[in-house]
Amino acid sequence: MKSDRLLSSLMLLQAHGRLSTREIAERLEVSHRTAHRDMEALCLAGIPLIAHRGASGGWELQKGWRTKVPGLDDAELQALLMAQPSALGDRKLTAAAQRAFDKLMASMPTSMRLHADSIRARLHIDPTGWRPSNEDLSMLPIVQDALARDCKLTLLYTRTDGDTNTRTVDPLGIVCKQTVWYLIARTAEGTRTYRVSRMREAVVLALPFARPLNFDLATYWKQSTAKLKDRQHPVTTTLALTDEGVVSIERWCPMVPVLDHRALRTLHKGWRLFHVEFENYQQARFVVLGLGSRAAAIAPPDLRKEIKAELRRMHRANNAK
Repeated sequence: MKSDRLLSSLMLLQAHGRLSTREIAERLEVSHRTAHRDMEALCLAGIPLIAHRGASGGWELQKGWRTKVPGLDDAELQALLMAQPSALGDRKLTAAAQRAFDKLMASMPTSMRLHADSIRARLHIDPTGWRPSNEDLSMLPIVQDALARDCKLTLLYTRTDGDTNTRTVDPLGIVCKQTVWYLIARTAEGTRTYRVSRMREAVVLALPFARPLNFDLATYWKQSTAKLKDRQHPVTTTLALTDEGVVSIERWCPMVPVLDHRALRTLHKGWRLFHVEFENYQQARFVVLGLGSRAAAIAPPDLRKEIKAELRRMHRANNAK
């Protein structure tokens, strides 16, 4: 939009001082003529621009003039910079947030902007996890549109068990948890949580709804996650691990060394014994099998039996003609 481009032009001049029409055009990816017209539009809007002629000419804001933004103290500035756009984890969201972030940085006084640049040079946020993420956020802009307009949203949703069906919901808010996005929505059965990456064919309907006056997104999320934890059934296992196995597990699961000397004497050299807590039985089985020769299940007996049975099935499958 032209208004966004004009504001971007203004922020560039504040950040970099004198710029030629060609430099402005290249930075904003517009034609030379469009950039020149934008400068004229800013002048007509009352922005004190000075046009310099000649080889080193260009456009420059009148000395001392700049848009006004509230002052930030050091703590506020550092907290703002910790929320870097890259933390969003999605390419399109990151690009849009970066543009807004740059506009804000450019509007700061020179001394504060230099301080902010110094902090940013010493901070890097990598939103990717060690384990690959396959989050599909193609439906997120549509969800955001429905939220902004308080309109009903219809979509295809695939549950964890693979079942897919159509849902029509009243979107109440979105939550981002470690780069995974969730829609909180009201349904005929009550308020529900939907993972955005499991949505397909989302459409914003021309049907507004009345947002509940007493709904608080942060409170709902806190209560919802607490209920989810209550429904989980943690399982404590005893595992024999190599040093590499210990490093792999300790990032994700609580673990305590076993000090039973009699049990320790039965282990191979270089192995150690730990009590490891998993969120559920399925997670324990998945992790132990994934570690392969770096882990051995000692207890509970059912876990040992299931892992041995799975290994036999894997052996038959990999040796089938």
